[in-house]
Amino acid sequence: MQSFGAPRATTNPYIRMLDSALSSTPGVAHLRFERRRALLGRYDVLHFHWPETLLGGSTRTRVVIRRLFFALLLLRLRLSRRIAVVRTVHNLELPNDVTRWERKLLHGVIARSDFLILLNDQTHVDGRTPDTVIPHGDFRSWYAGVGVLPGHADRDTIAFVGLIRRYKGVERLISVFRESEASAQGMRLRVAGRPTSTELAEEIRKLAGEDPGIALDLRFLSETEFASVVTASEGVVLPYRFMHNSGTVLAVLSLNRPVLIPRTDVNEALADEVGPGWIRMFDGDLTSADLLSFLPVARAERIEDVPDLSARTWEEVGARHREAYRSAIASRRSSRR
Repeated sequence: MQSFGAPRATTNPYIRMLDSALSSTPGVAHLRFERRRALLGRYDVLHFHWPETLLGGSTRTRVVIRRLFFALLLLRLRLSRRIAVVRTVHNLELPNDVTRWERKLLHGVIARSDFLILLNDQTHVDGRTPDTVIPHGDFRSWYAGVGVLPGHADRDTIAFVGLIRRYKGVERLISVFRESEASAQGMRLRVAGRPTSTELAEEIRKLAGEDPGIALDLRFLSETEFASVVTASEGVVLPYRFMHNSGTVLAVLSLNRPVLIPRTDVNEALADEVGPGWIRMFDGDLTSADLLSFLPVARAERIEDVPDLSARTWEEVGARHREAYRSAIASRRSSRR
């Protein structure tokens, strides 16, 4: 059983593609999350992704009910001698916007985990829990399925695309773009995605000012709209203040566009994997020099027509999850002995 229910149109594409992959993987009876069955039903493995998503609610009453359910679920897992708990380590840290009670519940999931799935070799965990690496699958089949294929890009246009959070550095990107006078040199910047607060949206509008080279589209983007922004740009800049696992980077590469991202061990390994020219990195804070050199260098260095994502097919991802579940069950049985 997964920790997610039936995917909706707004569900994270990673979850939607994993849901499809597991449904078609031989040897896996794929169950979506159902609260009654989670508490009372029979299943061999419970696989958590972002467990904090089980705690949210639109009203105070729903939040309290979901917290109580989560606590009961943890109690069942602690008492159960047969259910193995698998956790995919999407993030290194717990969310900052959870309460003390919620943090305690999330630590309960961490403590009860029998097996971990890591998305890259650079994710370092406690070393006591068995784990395996299953790379994030690509997005090529996903975008082909929604009818989006890489097309013609507007020359000298770069973009930021995706949900806008403080740590993603969009404010810095706009400031650097204006300070470098990039628009005077013919470069254009598109910023597309929904800010997480009205205050952040207003700050972004103020920073952009009346610069004719900056276009803002501050709203939720459908998958088709997301892909259209990427493919209409020659490259995408993701000036995150912190980046570990990024599905957005893989989405951009799946649409055959180069990216400018912070230098990390994970990103350096990904750059080696996909081939020359597709990933450019900057050190520290994004600078004018990083921005102005991005597109010319990316154009000159690319050797292959498409980045190499052959190790990230969803058929392989599904098969490797099956083996992870078998290992988790074996680990659980071993701990019982």
